[in-house]
Parts: sequence; C-alpha cells; structure tokens
Amino acid sequence: MQRPPQHEEFALKETSPKIAGSGVIMGDKLTCAYDLVEQMQYLYVRVVKAKDLPGKDVTGSCDPYVEVKLGNYKGVTKHFEKKANPVWDYVFAFSQDRLQSSFIEVVVKDKDVVIDDFIGRILFDLVDVPKRVPPDSPLAPQWYRLEDKKGQKMKHGEIMVAVWKGTQADEAFPDAWHSDAASVGREGISKIRGKVYLSPRLWYVRVNVIECQDLLPSDKGKSPEVSVKVILGKQALKTKISPVKGVNPMWNEDLVFVAAEPFEEPLVITVEDKANKDDFLGKCVLPLTSLHRRLDNKAVPSRWHNLEKYAVVEGEKKEMKFASRIHLRLSLDGGYHVLEESTHYCSDLRPTSKLLWKSSIGLLELGIISATGLSPMKTKDGRATTDAFCVAKYGPKWVRTRTIIDNFHPKWNEQYTWEVFDPCTMITIGVFDNGQLHGAGKDSRIGKVRIRLSTLQTERVYTHSYPLIVLQPSGVKKMGEVQLAVRFSCTSYVNMLSKYSQPILPKMHYVHPLSVIQMDILRHQATQIVSVRLGRSEPALKKEVVEFMLDVGSHIWSVRRSKANFFRVMNVLSSAVAVGKWFDKICNWKNPITTVLIHILFVILVLFPQLILPTIFLYLFFIGLWRYRLKPRHPPHMDIRLSHADAVGSDELDEEFDTFPTSKGSDTVRMRYDRLRSIGGRIQTVVGDLAAQGERLQALLNWRDPRASALFITFCLMSAIVLYVTPFQVVALLIGFYVLRHPKFRQKLPALPANFFRRLPAKTDCMI
Repeated sequence: MQRPPQHEEFALKETSPKIAGSGVIMGDKLTCAYDLVEQMQYLYVRVVKAKDLPGKDVTGSCDPYVEVKLGNYKGVTKHFEKKANPVWDYVFAFSQDRLQSSFIEVVVKDKDVVIDDFIGRILFDLVDVPKRVPPDSPLAPQWYRLEDKKGQKMKHGEIMVAVWKGTQADEAFPDAWHSDAASVGREGISKIRGKVYLSPRLWYVRVNVIECQDLLPSDKGKSPEVSVKVILGKQALKTKISPVKGVNPMWNEDLVFVAAEPFEEPLVITVEDKANKDDFLGKCVLPLTSLHRRLDNKAVPSRWHNLEKYAVVEGEKKEMKFASRIHLRLSLDGGYHVLEESTHYCSDLRPTSKLLWKSSIGLLELGIISATGLSPMKTKDGRATTDAFCVAKYGPKWVRTRTIIDNFHPKWNEQYTWEVFDPCTMITIGVFDNGQLHGAGKDSRIGKVRIRLSTLQTERVYTHSYPLIVLQPSGVKKMGEVQLAVRFSCTSYVNMLSKYSQPILPKMHYVHPLSVIQMDILRHQATQIVSVRLGRSEPALKKEVVEFMLDVGSHIWSVRRSKANFFRVMNVLSSAVAVGKWFDKICNWKNPITTVLIHILFVILVLFPQLILPTIFLYLFFIGLWRYRLKPRHPPHMDIRLSHADAVGSDELDEEFDTFPTSKGSDTVRMRYDRLRSIGGRIQTVVGDLAAQGERLQALLNWRDPRASALFITFCLMSAIVLYVTPFQVVALLIGFYVLRHPKFRQKLPALPANFFRRLPAKTDCMI
C-alpha cells in the first residue's frame, strides 16, 4: 500500500552555517580548532587573587569578594571571611554580541550584613583588550593597584587580573561564568557547565559453581536440597537445586554478572538449604580484584574456597571451627563486549579487554551548533521557558554542552571528537531541558537524533537541521530543530573496508555465546550500572537522560511498533513480489518483444551454462550503477511514516505510554488483552501456514500419505531415468518453453504440481 510522503515539518533540512570546515572563510582569518561550529566571540576576565586589602570592619578585617561589571551584566565571586589576601582564580566570560559598555569594571567589596562596603576597583577599556587564539599560551595575569571611587591609586590593596578576547575554543570557556547565565546563582553554575564523561569499563563476571563438600545441615537426619546464591551489588542469581542430594552436592552451572571498574563490591556466595529455608549452610566473600582475567575460551583454573558458618548462641553469632568448602571457577571475561545500548544502535563493539583492541580506522567530529523553535518545557515566574543542553554519546565517551538559560533558540557552538574503531556504529545526540537549576527536578527530554557512520561519506562535512521528534500520549510532535555539523574522517581506508568482512561482535560472542535471555538481563544490569556511575558526576548525568540515550524500554510491546515492523517486512517482500509480477507478465506475453528477448536470453544461458553466473553479476553491477544517481543525499533520520507515528490511535498511544506493570483499570486491560489476542491470532495463523508448507515438504518422503509418497518416489525414479539419457540442456529448454508458453496454451486451473503439493498432509490435523 502506497503511503503519502513524510510531512515537510518532520523532514531533514540542509543548512549553510558559517563554519570553516565547510569552506567559508572566516572574517578575521584566524585559525581555530573548532572548524565545525560558528565562532563565538567572548570577553574573558580572570580574577586570580588580591593582597594587602584594607580592613573595613570594626575589627580591622574584611570579607572580600569581587564584582565584574560590563554594562547590564555583573558576575560575582565567592567571599572569604576575614582574609586580606584571598585567592579566587575565577573566570568570567561575556558574550561580545551583547556588550553594552566600552569598559570593564572590576570592583572589590567587603561582605556586610546590611550594605557591602566598597574597597577598590580597576577599569579596563575594551579597545585595549588583547586577542588570544589557541594554541597560544594563556595570557599571564598582572597585578593592578586598586583605585578609589575618584580614580586615585590606593596606598594598600592590589588585585591580580587577566583580561582578553577569545572564542569558545579557549581553555577557560568550559569552566567560566557566562553572561548568558547571569540569572543563575553562583551555587548553580556547576549544574549548567559542559563536561565530558566516560562510561565505566564493564566486565562480565562468570561464576561457575561446581560443587560443595562437607556441608553441615541443621537437620542431620534429612538430606538437604542445596542451591547456591551469588550476589554482586544489586544483582542476585541462584543455581538450580542440586540433583545430587546430600552434604556433597554438585551443579557445574554458570552464573554471569556485570561489574564496572573500579570494582567496588565483592562477590557474596551463600549456600542455602531449600528444604529448610532458615538453614544457612555457609558463606564466602571474594573481591573481584582477585579474579582471573580471561581473554579467550580457555578454561580458568578452579579453586576451593572455605565457607564461613555461624551458629547463633544466646542471640549472638559464634563462628564454627569446622568449615565446609565450595568449588568455584571464577573469571572476568574480557573477550566479550558488554552491551549497554540497544543492539540496533550500538556505538562501540570492542571487547572489554584493551589487549584485544585493534587500531582506530578514523575520526568522528561533531559540531553542536544551535537549536531553533524549542517547545516550552516548564513554567518559571508565571511564564514558559526552556533551559536547553545537548548530550552526545559515542562509545564510552559522553559529552554534555553547557546549558543555555531561558532561550528557545539556544546557540552552543561546541565541537567534540571521537576515535572510530568500526564504521557500522551510530552516534546519538539528545536535547534536554535542565531541571536541576531549581531544586532536584528531572531533566526533561526534548528530542533525539541518531546518525549511522556507515551512511556518511568520508571527509565530507554534513550540515543539517534535524527535527526533534517525540511521540507523546497526545501523538507525534515536533519539539524543535537542532543544527549539527558532522565529519567522518578515515585514517586507513583499507582497515575500514576490512571491517566489513569481520564479525560485528568480538570472537567470544560466537565461540561461547550467551543466550538471548541472558543478554537481555545483562544489558539491563549494565544500563543501571552506567546510569548510577554517571549520576555521581558534577554536573550529574541524570538517570532519565542516560536511559533515554540508551533506549531503555524500547522492547516493551507496542501496537504501533508491531504495525510498523509488519509494513517493513511487507516492503522488503514487495521487491520479490515485483519480480514475480514482472515474470508473470513475461509468461503471459503482455509485451511480446520483451518475452521474445527473454526467450533468446534463456536459450543462450541454457546452451552456455557457464554464462549464467557472469550474467547475473553483470546485471547486478549495472543495476547498482544505475541506482548510484538515486543515492541518498542526506543521512537517514527518524521517519514518522516508517514508525507509524502519524497514524497511531489515541488508545494505542495510551497503551504505549502505560506503565509496566499496567496501572489501568480492569475494563481497559480486558479490551487491550482482547485486541492483543486478535493480533496474536492473525500472527498465529500466518506462522501456522508457514509451518504447514514445511511439513508438506517433509511429507513427500515420510509416508504419512502412502499414496502421495509412492507417486512422488515413482516420479523421482522416472525423472532420474529420463535425465540420465537426456542432455540437461534439452530438459531445461523444454521446461523453460513450457513455463513461458503463450496464453493460448494456458488454462486457468492450478498446475498439477501445485495441486499435488496442496494435497499433501501437514500436522495441522494433529493439533488440539
């Protein structure tokens, strides 16, 4: 079924930002490492320290702090109590686009209860401020003697200051106080700064529980039903109950966990008697640092460990002298890649151990330029506002831009770089509203962009405005647009092409594979660990941000996704259907000239069979060459048509955004269950039909229908005799001419082979 094209509102738009990487010459022709973003000019003021400040209090001391004024903007340092030689080392950055004054005023004041006292000041004329461009060394700060309000030099009091003009490429930029965040208090500056984060290195911890020896159950007259419970942090797994009853049980069972460096939590192994839940048979605590690091599938040496057991005597634990033992094989498996992302959107496929890493094949550069038309995300002082920041993730490296306060059209102009080890990976960029500025609120998601590196041409700068599309309970909505510049540079083209011949995951995933259920559980655990670790940073990458970037919850059932995937399958099969329709037209002589040409080609290929494969590959070559002119000009982006986000019903949306487990009433759940049964019934019918066709093929030789099997083997015998005495070319020509025969020689009834096949028995008659 043909669907209308995607609405232009949700389409990708090519842009032309003024960036050096696109070939636009900058006005001042200054070289800048940030060639994928627009240059932003800033005036920097670094307040280092002061000395010999005069006292203003009754006690002769002062509580100094510094105000830096530039027009209507004012930045303030923290104050020190009773300190004449304070050290601040604080940087202020004023955007030159909003300069409203011709001079800078640096004022030193004394903190007081009622009115702060003036200590001294210095003035700088903007005309005299020098420019500084990296990689020049930072401008050296100088001592300046303070002046009074009349402009006279003071006898006591000096301040060390540096003032210069620069861009966002300056080293002082990330940690500076920004004039566009003047409304944020000094204590909130740390929550809006841009930062780079690294995901913790994740390992699979494999615990092979082999056996126990000399257990001491409380009830010695009864054979214990023993299982082993292993806990690592918040992860807990149990073995099955040992099939060997008694005090020497055996399992030989693997339990796999996820751990992150640095290893903070030990393995806690307890042996329990299921027949007597209160019976604690022993405990063993092992630090992860003592485990063997395994890079391949070679067996790790097993070890016996003593089990501690305590007896409760008069309410106190008393250690028992005799210790049981447990036989374990423990390892940190570094040959796997620990998946914390969805397998469809992986940005890193390397194994855990650095010893197995290959050299990089390229460089990915991302310029986060700006956003436009962002939706209001919250209300502050009675008006709608948005405090937007971006997060980008590729591999273990996460980056966060600074937060632009109260702006629906923020400009970040920040550039970041990643090493690339596999071209078939994806970078994810998310836009969020900062909810940490006024209390411990949540960071609200605005939208997300994914870019697959394999769809990018090397060395080309892609500059596009990506729509931020979000599916809400009310339907699909565009939350604004984010403007990005992306460049994928290849350092070794041969190494990059060789990646296409290698397995996508490390070798251990195929030599000693984990089950699908295990992978799902371990991915959930890995996501939680990464979320907790990144949440400890300052500013914190909140849990909701990490989960949105890692697509947590994407596996939950959705009618919309099911329909979208069904149409994707139909779209894939449509090519085969189109070929079938074309061949049917050939067989029915809809275009006699084409059919005659096909006859000639068929005869040539039958008489010269060595030409079959070359002809096929040559045909594919010409088709690919013809379609080169139709290749995509832009990177692929979220498609609301493909996702069926534009045609989803309100009830389906309500179901998709429902909690798990559900929070709806029984009537709603009953209706949804009935709908799910209806959809499941259709899927069940299709799967049953596919199974029936396979069972009919098996029935040809399994004599479930003795007459049909007898007919088939008789046909096989006659065919073998005929093919032995008749050249293959003759047989092929006869079959081909029969298939391509003119409609005058056709009948509308099904062909004999089809009739015979449909009459074969399937196992449907055995189904209950």
